[in-house]
Amino acid sequence: MIAVAGGKGGSGKTTTTLGVADALSRRGAPVVAADADWDLPNLARLAAETRAASMTAPDSDPTLVDAIHAGGEIRLTRSAPTVLGAPKAPRDVDACPTFAALDDAVPTDAPTLLDCPAGASPDAAAPLRVADRCLLVTPLRRAALRDAAKTAAIARRLDCPPLGVVVARADSVPDGVAGLFDCPVLGRVPDAAPEPLSDPGVRSAYDGIADALVTRYGSKRWRVS
Repeated sequence: MIAVAGGKGGSGKTTTTLGVADALSRRGAPVVAADADWDLPNLARLAAETRAASMTAPDSDPTLVDAIHAGGEIRLTRSAPTVLGAPKAPRDVDACPTFAALDDAVPTDAPTLLDCPAGASPDAAAPLRVADRCLLVTPLRRAALRDAAKTAAIARRLDCPPLGVVVARADSVPDGVAGLFDCPVLGRVPDAAPEPLSDPGVRSAYDGIADALVTRYGSKRWRVS
């Protein structure tokens, strides 16, 4: 289970969660992308808008709770990511046990990505407590880099070390970024508003990031081609 994390809201975590999930799916992996940002959930909406998953409208999206309460392993497809939305009543759900139950319900050879909240609150820490590793996402703005570095430090304290950094909406990456986070830069995603996941350059960037994740972490864990 990989937590997609960053310090600031709007840093590109949700787009990266879905972009990487879709790229892994293009490699034949059965992927789960789950919304762990329960205060500002938008993963399912973005999935519906970009047609990256099989549902056609946000109202039809299964939630994390739906998937867990169905019992047994979650049935996945290798043709598109399975996107799980936030609970409909998040304050009635205990986050850490829910993420742990999701981990148990997903087959061990299927990548699971958690779209994390921003900041350093207990809500933001919950998916980091459960995930095995994290993927940091940040634009190159000074405040965003500073806050992402704080998130990386928290993740390490919670035994969820970063696999690498994705630099969002950038034309190039300065040499010092990898040193700032003490982990490699796995890729740079160009700016392509307003629908980045429909842009060929963005899709290609996420394909490269997915390849890097497989090489660094998933080659012996995940079912990929």
